[in-house]
Amino acid sequence: MNYKKLLLLSCFAVVILFATAQKKQQPVNIIFDTDMCPDYDDVGAITILHAFADSGKANILATIASTKYDGVAAVLDALNTYFKRPDLPIGVPKGEAVDKKDWQHWTDSLTANYPHSINNNDEAEDAVVLYRKLLAQQPDNSVTIVTVGFLTNIKNLLQSKPDKYSKLTGKELVNKKVKKLVSMAGKFPEGKEFNIHMDAPASKYVYENFEKPVIFSGFEIGAKIKAGLPLIHNDAIQNSPVKDVFRISIPLAAEDSAGRMSWDETAVLVAIAGYEPWYSLQKGRIIIAEDGSNTWDDTSGNEFYLKEAEPYTEVQKLINSLIMHQPK
Repeated sequence: MNYKKLLLLSCFAVVILFATAQKKQQPVNIIFDTDMCPDYDDVGAITILHAFADSGKANILATIASTKYDGVAAVLDALNTYFKRPDLPIGVPKGEAVDKKDWQHWTDSLTANYPHSINNNDEAEDAVVLYRKLLAQQPDNSVTIVTVGFLTNIKNLLQSKPDKYSKLTGKELVNKKVKKLVSMAGKFPEGKEFNIHMDAPASKYVYENFEKPVIFSGFEIGAKIKAGLPLIHNDAIQNSPVKDVFRISIPLAAEDSAGRMSWDETAVLVAIAGYEPWYSLQKGRIIIAEDGSNTWDDTSGNEFYLKEAEPYTEVQKLINSLIMHQPK
């Protein structure tokens, strides 16, 4: 593969994308909710988030973990600090939540080698409290939530009671302040997917009670898109936690020999840049069984899943370029 040619073509595509968006788009207010482990496509996703923020397309309100393994707050802080946003609010679930860490140990390497001011989860804010505080401060119908992990926090948010930040219940606050939810979740039109399955009760509750529009980037969308090889072969990028994560992890699994599957990156891309021209939307609603498997009802609902409208290789080029983004 000619990585220099790929990089040139990808950069050209990004320039066109950003130039077009510059004329039409106000920054999207984003709350990024991530399991940031055990997979490492979350690292690609947060890199794309910062790339869009640096180009003026996104306003990052917070990065919030949906898992509570020891050190997840430090990982988020190290990545935000690398991208010159050390003061971004970071939230972590303080109650019951999935506790699952990476087997490649890239998280340990990242926190050992890159600066961060948060050292443990106790130093991060409670995820639901942070959600409520941030949403209460924003204009009505202005916040896009991107979930690329478990739905634990969103369930707890919807069930939250009025507090010092807002007299509204969690569901009322979401309905007032949130514009849409974009989730890397599910497999369409039916299947069983990790993010939904790992906290199936939360997933079922959220998608049955979330009343604003939801866009799903399903398992089948990201599974085809392989990312990371151009990044790890780019000698111009040095001392990068993003490069280190892909460099460490890709050789450890045969399935990643062509690059890591890019589930989470697609959700961030669509949340900020929109779904066109790469995808169309199938309207309906997701139906989640007790075991976390899902089906789709296309007769009613305010939910949508992505369907390919352009070759997946176009998105692959774009993602491979965006995850090479360097801090301003």
